[in-house]
Amino acid sequence: MTTSHAASLVALAAATEPAATRSPAFLMVTAVVAIAVLLVLIMKVKLHAFYSLVIVSLLTAVVAGIPTADLVSTLTSGFGNTLATVALLVGFGAVLGRIVEVSGGAQVLADTLLSRFGEKRAPLALSVASLFYGFPIFLDAAFVVMLPIIYTVARRLGGSLMLYALPAAGAFLMMHALVPPHPGPVAASGILGADVGLVVVIALLVGLPTWYLMGYRLALVLARRVGFVAVPDLLGKAGGDEDQPRPSFGIVLLVLLLPLLLIFGATASNTAVTNYGADEDNPLLVVLQVLGATPVALLIASVLAMLLLVVRPNRGKVGSRVEELVDDAVAPVCSIILITGAGGMFGRVLTETGIGGVIAEGLNDAGLPLILAGFIIAIALRVAQGSATVAGTTAAGLLAPAVAADPSLSQLQLACIVVAVVAGAITFSHVNDSGFWLVGRFLGLDTATTFKTWSVVGTAIGFTAFGLVWLLYLVVS
Repeated sequence: MTTSHAASLVALAAATEPAATRSPAFLMVTAVVAIAVLLVLIMKVKLHAFYSLVIVSLLTAVVAGIPTADLVSTLTSGFGNTLATVALLVGFGAVLGRIVEVSGGAQVLADTLLSRFGEKRAPLALSVASLFYGFPIFLDAAFVVMLPIIYTVARRLGGSLMLYALPAAGAFLMMHALVPPHPGPVAASGILGADVGLVVVIALLVGLPTWYLMGYRLALVLARRVGFVAVPDLLGKAGGDEDQPRPSFGIVLLVLLLPLLLIFGATASNTAVTNYGADEDNPLLVVLQVLGATPVALLIASVLAMLLLVVRPNRGKVGSRVEELVDDAVAPVCSIILITGAGGMFGRVLTETGIGGVIAEGLNDAGLPLILAGFIIAIALRVAQGSATVAGTTAAGLLAPAVAADPSLSQLQLACIVVAVVAGAITFSHVNDSGFWLVGRFLGLDTATTFKTWSVVGTAIGFTAFGLVWLLYLVVS
């Protein structure tokens, strides 16, 4: 996700005034009933999640008093804004992942990981790999690109897909929630005036033990509890081209690391402009920012994968093979993209009601310690509107006046407060979170199982990270 997109989310989140003159109590009841109806439609009536989300979003908007003139635009903007972020990331990521799998690259990476860690430590190997891969890349894109490797390991070793996928998802969650250059921590750091470099240090100091305890160990416990989950064929049928030689480990690694390098370049460019006064019109910095935008980086990587993993091994004699691979990768994920967009629509409707702002402002006036207030406000906003980035940035904005009024706060304390805020923003993922639907559908999970796994791991990561960073805050105060 780009800095400009994060800024647009902040602007969206700032609109916390209710859409109509409904009382706070009425809005809260409306939100609770809407979520309950949505769960009944999906879990009991078995209505498709896409239709359920759209219908409930429309009804909630009407009941909450969103003006008729703004009704359709509210629904479509929530849907469109989410797709603007997710569709390209998922599409390019799915193509890249499918090419890596079909070329035999996923098997090469799986063999390498298993030879280094051993088959018994395969979940740990995938989780550690996800930590590194998730450092600069937005969660949705990184998870989709890693899926073929996770699928390949699960098929080879047998057992439930969740034993391998949930620890990887836990690693991605921790990195996305706590560590810059992800948009939530970066935006919260800027709003509260914290040093981003120090936030990285604190986030890793707190996040790594949090990942191991909750993102890895707890994920394994939950994966075993839910029972067997088969590997779906969402990225095409299993297996690669039999008559094509496997690529080398170096080529596969180049294809997968290229987007990381490009995104790191964009991050360095933004840092040079923001923190060191570099000329934002410098041609080199502009090029780095364009190439390092996550959709562009994934586009370049997927095209390179076509050339190195499909065209080159076949000496250019591929016919319509590349087109077939793209179709195989994109067609199965269209449903996921639509459900994800509808989840964004529902989140936007809840945001427009103003319920999140009402709750957050009440908490902000409650006189709690700053670090605790930021954590709780972020939780309230997360539950109300779904987006972790919006919850973290908005909570930071609400907390900013109190932080500014306390000149005794050190940079170390400010960094701890930022981490506490973004930790709260990752908790309680549910049906208004687009990531809830994206990850659940890619793993072939029903709604109840997604709650029992993805939501629990994310909430555990948030509370554990907060507990650790509060202890650190008390030590340095």
